Amino acid sequence: MLSKGGTCTGEHGVGIGKAKYQREEHGPAYGTMKKIKDLFDPNHILNPGKIFI
Repeated sequence: MLSKGGTCTGEHGVGIGKAKYQREEHGPAYGTMKKIKDLFDPNHILNPGKIFI
């Protein structure tokens, strides 16, 4: 629970159900993380639709 100081991620990373909270948790860094992902995976073939939805 983010409001209690928790995090969206866990032992196995970000699940589909948690992805919608990434922008809230990471703020401006979310855009930077997406740019890095796009740089290394421009065709979105690695874990499509899992983190950046």
